[in-house]
Amino acid sequence: MSHVIAADGTRLWYDVLGEGEPLLLFNGQALDHEMWEGVHTGLARRYRVVRTDFRGTGGSDAPLGEPYSLELFARDALAVLDALGIGRAHVYGFSMGGKVAQTLAALAPERIGALVLGSTAPGGDHEVERPRSATLALRQAGTAAGADLIGPLFYTPEWAAAHPDTVARILPRGPLRAQRLHYGASTGYDGWDLLPGITAPTLVVHGEDDELTPVGNAALLAERVPGARLLTLPGMRHGYLHEDEPEATRAVLEFLEEHSAAVRGRADDPLRA
Repeated sequence: MSHVIAADGTRLWYDVLGEGEPLLLFNGQALDHEMWEGVHTGLARRYRVVRTDFRGTGGSDAPLGEPYSLELFARDALAVLDALGIGRAHVYGFSMGGKVAQTLAALAPERIGALVLGSTAPGGDHEVERPRSATLALRQAGTAAGADLIGPLFYTPEWAAAHPDTVARILPRGPLRAQRLHYGASTGYDGWDLLPGITAPTLVVHGEDDELTPVGNAALLAERVPGARLLTLPGMRHGYLHEDEPEATRAVLEFLEEHSAAVRGRADDPLRA
């Protein structure tokens, strides 16, 4: 693990596991790299997996003077890729990280191989809204009752009860002010007009019973992004990537393998080491 310095001096945490084509992972809102525990090791069997913490979470600095934006997070991610000498990478974004992935794919399409959008949404007026009860739970996720409120939104009750360590890893990390900045960045996002311009091969993955980000958003993304493929996982909630890890990881790996040429590039435009 190490740090990269962003353009404004913010230290950004990252680590790398595995070998092969690079695969960049984007965390959910106010979560850090630990949300990928178990999942990233499966992905690293075939890929050079890069985890990074958005500013305000985990091992990254948490500057609090200015609002955060998803474009800012995307530019921070480019700083990490640049520091690692990675010209082009696959990107897997989860929840708010899926919105950052959309932003990056529109901002710097030449840097993206294939794109995986998990449990995410297009933002803005077109986004299918979550129930009010889920919004209230999300706002209280950082309180003492957070696990009891958020756990059932991510996982079926039986699975959550059997995996308390996983539930703990999907609770907000970082200063409360930074958590609010993340919330503002995510809820202020509107990617509707960006989506038709995404050129990366795209897989949309979503749990059928997700209330935190209703599954109707997955259909919107798959329809709006040219050529996107949709995978809906029956019985799964927001945290499909953990509860249905074998199936979800297998599907993601198979999709990325189909589009390995997208990250290798043309013969006259090689991927930097």
